[in-house]
Amino acid sequence: MPASELRDPANREMKRPKALALLSGGLDSMLAVKLILKQGIDVEAVNFVTPFCLCDRCSVDKFSKDLKIKVHKVFLGQEFLDIVANPPHGYGSQMNPCIDCRILMFKKAKEIAEKIEADFLVTGEVLDERPFSQRRKAMLLIEKEAGLEGKILRPLSARLLPETEAEKAGLVDRSKLLAIRGRRRLPQMKMAEKLGLKEYPNPSGGCLLTDPEFARRVRDHLKNEGNLTLTDVALLKTGRHFRVGRAKIIVGRNKNENERLSILAETHGIPYLKVADYKGPITLCIGEKDRGILEKAAAITARYSDAPRDIPVKVKLKNGEREEIITVRAVRDSELERLRV
Repeated sequence: MPASELRDPANREMKRPKALALLSGGLDSMLAVKLILKQGIDVEAVNFVTPFCLCDRCSVDKFSKDLKIKVHKVFLGQEFLDIVANPPHGYGSQMNPCIDCRILMFKKAKEIAEKIEADFLVTGEVLDERPFSQRRKAMLLIEKEAGLEGKILRPLSARLLPETEAEKAGLVDRSKLLAIRGRRRLPQMKMAEKLGLKEYPNPSGGCLLTDPEFARRVRDHLKNEGNLTLTDVALLKTGRHFRVGRAKIIVGRNKNENERLSILAETHGIPYLKVADYKGPITLCIGEKDRGILEKAAAITARYSDAPRDIPVKVKLKNGEREEIITVRAVRDSELERLRV
């Protein structure tokens, strides 16, 4: 068998069929695995995580442990961030590059499938459940660009889609697969009850890139910076964000965020501010740092501290080994809202 190809189901050795399932930990992917196991097919799984995932990792671990399924865990880092910055197939409703994300995941899954000698791939995708990446045309495009035409079985919607190679070769009984379509969750819940799947997460996970507020931050960042790193993502996920000229001001909202921002500032040499005589946030200043920008960052810091708003306040600026005091009044709320990202 060539190292670059999955096993050909029509010319395979006399062994139990084997599938590699993309397991997110959501109900759909769990049901897909259950349906394939029910047909006597061996299953291993791959769980992909991106810097923007909101998925429940515990559900993946418990499900795979209960069913004794090996899970390959893969983190999609800078390679995925480069796609977010410039997706060939564009964005979905916000900054989510769903089609290119799926292509990347399937390419990585294909590499694992070849190593474990899987006959085909399995996903919990449901036709028309998501408007951008789970339309029939998009599904077939993703398969083609990932080099997996005919090798991806979607058990929940299989009878509404073209036969896969595994079905044609008799490795999978198509009559035992489903024909679910659309965004209603009731058919999956009924199937979960039938298959004895009692514990599964609510459909509240997903991807931060679909959140309008977070997407606005990412859009602003790419407009001003042009690229995206893991450090950038950590900052985008933390604090209140303001844009002052070419500089970004990030203000911690609580103790945990202040600690996180302090560590990021110290690790990456980012200047930060803190009110000297009152409790208040840690504020990072990223980008241009002329005097006017630093004074505005100090005024924003004062606004979110316990200091009175109508008197001059001392704000400590730390820039590497250098420290100085900037005395300012807290910025007015009307101006603050114009600067908010």
